[in-house]
Amino acid sequence: MSLTRRQKWRIEKIQAERIARANRVADDAQDLADNNAEAQIGLVITRYGQRLLVESKAGDLIQCSARRHIDLSVAGDQVIFQMVDKNTGVVTALLARDNILERSHKLIAANIDELWLVVAIAPHYQFDLIDRYLVVAENSNLPIRIIVNKIELSNNIEQVKKDFAMYESIGYSVNYLSVKERIGTNTFKEQLNDKAHIFLGQSGVGKSSLINELIPDLNLRVNEISAKSKLGKHTTTNTTLYHIPSGGDLIDSPGVREFHLDNLSNKEILNGFKEFSPFIGQCKFRNCTHTNEPSCAIKNALNANHIHPKRYHSYLNLIAN
Repeated sequence: MSLTRRQKWRIEKIQAERIARANRVADDAQDLADNNAEAQIGLVITRYGQRLLVESKAGDLIQCSARRHIDLSVAGDQVIFQMVDKNTGVVTALLARDNILERSHKLIAANIDELWLVVAIAPHYQFDLIDRYLVVAENSNLPIRIIVNKIELSNNIEQVKKDFAMYESIGYSVNYLSVKERIGTNTFKEQLNDKAHIFLGQSGVGKSSLINELIPDLNLRVNEISAKSKLGKHTTTNTTLYHIPSGGDLIDSPGVREFHLDNLSNKEILNGFKEFSPFIGQCKFRNCTHTNEPSCAIKNALNANHIHPKRYHSYLNLIAN
């Protein structure tokens, strides 16, 4: 049974206090107003420049700076901080991460439990684009699920489910939703409890509507964070963590909602097709590209119906680009 994020916080409290003690020596360049301020564990809500908005265990939002020797922290990070005065603090340590999400070698978010790829009936889903996202997730070691939105627009939902059966057959979970008609939304919300999530997908598939369904008071949250962090107009473009009222957290990152492959090598693309993994290394030639070579284990698997033809063609298209 997996631990909730709050349980992880409690388990790491002892470790965090040790880290805090190791960082008690004040940085000469950072003169704390109260050197005896108690070290606390906090959750990074958002970052802009060198400033952080950190949520305390009590739920208070604290504007913090970070000591220069601390690695860059982002939304989703757990940190140790100390209060400087009533409203501000200093981050003194960064706790170990479970994972990170990067785009073009830029750190976006940390400690993500699940990515959700949102596709739709309109604009109609494209298998090559879906596979691009899945390849990125697999190479980042991040679990990813698929949402098919706007199902109220489909004239043949059974064909839609048949299309996505190839993803379900290799272990990807697929949810069929209509945010507009509120079909499947309650069941979907239950899957988000006690986890941190990021939504991805091309423009127009309904990500914003889905986020507003999960967090009806999102504008109020944005305004609160803007006031606390003094980020102003930058709040809506920053990667920010929001608590979902029905349970779980949403890390909303507008900059990565539509990200694609970041110069992945052919080997990384190959490893991103997880159903290929049993056959990698079984080809006759060590440098097999799995295209035209004889005695290719992946092509043999394709011919034996162990690999779906659409997935194989997506692989060919990705290595060709």
